[in-house]
Amino acid sequence: MIVNRQGFTEYVIVGDEKEILIPVLERYPLGRKRLRGVRCIHTHLKNEPLSQDDLTDLAILRLDIMSAIGVLENGLPGDIYLAHLLPLNPEAKAYEIHSSLPFHRFEMRSDEFITALEDEMGRAVVRDVNDKRERAILASVSTKGKDEQEESIEELKELARTANITVLDTVIQRPKEINPKYLMGKGKIKELIIKSLQNEATLIVFDQELTPTQLREIAEISELKVIDRTQLILDIFANRAHSRDGKVQVELAQLKYLLPKLTGKGTALSRLAGGIGGRGPGETKLEVDRRRVQDRISHLEKQLKTLSKGRYERRRRRAETGIPIISIVGYTNAGKSTLLNALTKSETFTEDLLFATLDTASRRLRFPRERDAIITDTVGFIKNLPEDLLKAFKATLEEMEDADILIHLVDASSLNFEKRIDAVNKILKDVGLDNIPTILVFNKEDKIDPVILKNLCRRYDAISTSAIRSETLGGLLKVIEERLWNSKWNTESQNTEFIIKI
Repeated sequence: MIVNRQGFTEYVIVGDEKEILIPVLERYPLGRKRLRGVRCIHTHLKNEPLSQDDLTDLAILRLDIMSAIGVLENGLPGDIYLAHLLPLNPEAKAYEIHSSLPFHRFEMRSDEFITALEDEMGRAVVRDVNDKRERAILASVSTKGKDEQEESIEELKELARTANITVLDTVIQRPKEINPKYLMGKGKIKELIIKSLQNEATLIVFDQELTPTQLREIAEISELKVIDRTQLILDIFANRAHSRDGKVQVELAQLKYLLPKLTGKGTALSRLAGGIGGRGPGETKLEVDRRRVQDRISHLEKQLKTLSKGRYERRRRRAETGIPIISIVGYTNAGKSTLLNALTKSETFTEDLLFATLDTASRRLRFPRERDAIITDTVGFIKNLPEDLLKAFKATLEEMEDADILIHLVDASSLNFEKRIDAVNKILKDVGLDNIPTILVFNKEDKIDPVILKNLCRRYDAISTSAIRSETLGGLLKVIEERLWNSKWNTESQNTEFIIKI
């Protein structure tokens, strides 16, 4: 029986000798409450103690009390077994199991006990209740190597920090096979949910992209908000896109991500049909939503083409002036905007966050001998960039098609700089920009040992700089100038020599 705090029986459940199946307690949603407001009272036919399944249900469902009444061989009540959840404690114990008592000797004022337990749970809260940020548990489930998985979860932490999410804990699993329903194994998903509820998390963020089925099933069993890495990146982009181009591209990517997740089942979601034997309940809300999303996607794609024409005209006029174009590319948070500001004495927004700036910024760069160039800062790249987002941002990356030189900026202080270089090169190849001459530049030289940095530059045929120290920029400017004008000056010099000889 499922009994509420007023003593009324909400559900009567019949199971077998192995288990009972507790239904979805729709009338008692958990929300941000510490306890659900109902308790479970059931029988154990062999007078045995509470099972692990009982304790797991107690923790996951946040029941007030889980109790089992043992049955003797003569059919009379035997012992009563009881457990309840615990407030946050140093031992990180989730629940307390009481010693068994003969059923007829058991006494408890349930309402008073539960009220006192909830009050104690409230006093045990150590977080700032005025902090309204999302509180998240990060989860990673992968068959890849341990180092690669840990590196990816660290990057997910940085993404969460960028999205202003408080990270409470991380859960990592490396199963032999991926569970198609929950991504992780049943035992691990229960452990994850218990940990989330113990820490009063409001959000679970998965490092892997979830299928619509996985997203629905995990959200249903956890009763928490569940998102994946793709959705987190899209949310960051939505908050940080300010230009018209950026907003259109992000909305388009969000809708393409959302569309396959608009799913439903049951007769209420029958498809629109006509004719004899095909008349249904008409167009459902789901189908209306899908049609509206598809219409909006079509509208945004047309808008993006119009904006693309405008960008093409601006690029054409810029090309007619004969001014060289330099584009800065690199992994997110490598310091691209900071470098742009340092080179051009401008004030593009910068912050020590992933994807701090998304909108393309172009500035004029002055060289000695009265030479000018246009230098452009582009959106940062990241590993496993969502496909829909990459497609949407191809329009922005068109800006780089006319670049004479790419500056591939690398954070030299990152332990994973090699993988980040590979990730950027892969994206450049995917969008067809790998044929443009590139200067590899190691940034943040002030954070790395000079000897190591010197070896890296020699190994990768690169130069080093620190975007926050203007005295280190001379070498980069010299290399850019040589790449842009050296061949031209050599040609002019050869022509002059030829005229003199004649």
